[in-house]
Amino acid sequence: MRISFIGAGRVAHHLAHALKQQHQIVNIFSQGHIHAQQLADAVGAAAVQSFTELSADIDLLLIAVSDSAIAQVIQAVHPQLPKTLIAHTSGSTDIAKLAEAHSRAGVFYPLQTFSLERGIDWGSTPVFTEAAAPADLELLTELANSLSSRVYQYSSAQRLSLHLAAVYACNFANYCYDMAKQITDEKQADFSLLYPLILETAQKALKADPKDTQTGPAMRGDHNIIAMHTRMLQQQQRTDLQQVYSLFSEQILSRHQQP
Repeated sequence: MRISFIGAGRVAHHLAHALKQQHQIVNIFSQGHIHAQQLADAVGAAAVQSFTELSADIDLLLIAVSDSAIAQVIQAVHPQLPKTLIAHTSGSTDIAKLAEAHSRAGVFYPLQTFSLERGIDWGSTPVFTEAAAPADLELLTELANSLSSRVYQYSSAQRLSLHLAAVYACNFANYCYDMAKQITDEKQADFSLLYPLILETAQKALKADPKDTQTGPAMRGDHNIIAMHTRMLQQQQRTDLQQVYSLFSEQILSRHQQP
């Protein structure tokens, strides 16, 4: 397929590099033209500085920008590519945001966390497709199958539920790691000593219901330990960490019906 991108951030970077193995990347556009040029050079595409320069000789245009910018982008791009399939890569944006302005609207959403410095195992990364027309859904699904063995046709509502769950499982979990490192740094303890614990916790979540594998003082209803940890955070004047600790402990106590 011949594919162009609007956006040159982390999602566009990883998708363009992965797709170039079997498809042709034609154009890259980004508000930061230097980033568009860098990505275009890396994937054998042409960087453009305006939507009017986008080639119409493509099978698909992927919009990989922030959720808040998607509606504005489709309004601007539609007059240039009125008959081209245009899909966004967002997990939380309803397909209607595109379909309101463009008849050949679609979604191509990889459920993954993206960092420029780390590669992606595309074969195991779930990719979700949705389209306004059956033929376009088939095309997007074919493209997804060229990347991943885990391809799903989900509605916008289903995709949004996964995106919300991913915030808990990834973004919030990572912030918990950040808070843990702040605590170890306070006493010059070695954060890497937590690595086996982090890995084992993740492995258990893959093999069993997380509710069934919950451990810790709140799970046990150990109010003495909870009080000791709370005093420690108070002494360190870490109100932010104390608030999170109290909220999580209260929720775990309630979830497991501890007195």
